Formats: sequence, structure tokens, C-alpha cells
Amino acid sequence: MIIEYMKQTCKSNTEYVAVRFGNVLGSNGSVVPLFKEQIRNGGPVTVTHPDIIRFFMTIPEATSLILQAAGFANGGEIFVLDMGEPVKILTLAENVIKLSGKKPYEEVKIEFTGLRPGEKLYEELLMSEEVLGKTENNKIFIGTQTEVDVTKFSSQLEELKQVAYSNENEKCVDVLASVVTTFHHAKN
Repeated sequence: MIIEYMKQTCKSNTEYVAVRFGNVLGSNGSVVPLFKEQIRNGGPVTVTHPDIIRFFMTIPEATSLILQAAGFANGGEIFVLDMGEPVKILTLAENVIKLSGKKPYEEVKIEFTGLRPGEKLYEELLMSEEVLGKTENNKIFIGTQTEVDVTKFSSQLEELKQVAYSNENEKCVDVLASVVTTFHHAKN
């Protein structure tokens, strides 16, 4: 929404665009290094839920997406990489254990920790109102946004900023949910 807002209001030559990432394998915070460390420590390997799935990309794919998006950009776009099918995290954990020379469930246990508040079993790369357009690269697509009401959005951003500075977490989430109608927060 901010990218679309900037596209509509910015009077400079700056082109505001975004890339939408999946999980970047091997990056800081990636599950693979965490799994490897848990295996080195004798386990257990922790997975939030047996059915949770996620999209993945490699570091070179993430880098290429950024560079190519910069080349394709006209302003206001959201670039999305075709990451193929999502991966079941349990299967990923089992494979990392096997690649470490261990047997899942026997030599290294897998423990399910439960979904965190607001965490989904699956992730969506696009919202229902977004449409994918093509680029010259058949693995990179453009997710188009609908126009925002500039006046209304500007005041909503200001309200969100003020609430964020007040450190009132619940109120901040409520204001965010009123601004981003597709955002649904699972309250504790």
C-alpha cells in the first residue's frame, strides 16, 4: 500500500517498487542453520506443526530478484519470484537430519512446538485482490496493487505512526488491522 501511495504522490524521479520474498535458505534466521545446530547438539529438531508449509528461495535467487526488479521497475510494482511449490517444514527437517547422517525419530527426535500467535499453516504470496503480470523473465512476476485513497491513507499512516510511538501494542495492531483490511491478527 505504501508503494502504491508513493507512486501516486511522489513528485520526484524516484521509482518506488518492492520485492516479495519467501524464506531465504541459508540466510540469518533460516530454519536450515537452526536445524543443523539442533542436530549437532543431539536434538530435538523443533518444528511448529507437522503440516506447516513455506515457500523458499536461495540467496542467489533473492539477489537476482532484487537486481532484475530494479531493471524492470516503472514504479509501483511488487515483484514476485516463482518459487515453485511450497515445502513441508517437517519433510525439510527430516531431510536435513538424513543429510547429517542420522535417522529421524530414532537418532534425532523431532518435537512439535505449536503455532505461534498469528502464525499460519501456509503462506500466500498474493492477496486475493492482486493480479500477477508477466516480465521478460518467466520466473519473475509483477503483483499489481489497487489504487489507494491518498488522503485517507495519509491520515491512516499518521495515526499508525502516533500509536506506534505510544508503545500501545494492542492499539497499534487494531489500527494496523483497520488500515490493512486483509491483515488478520490472532489475539492471545
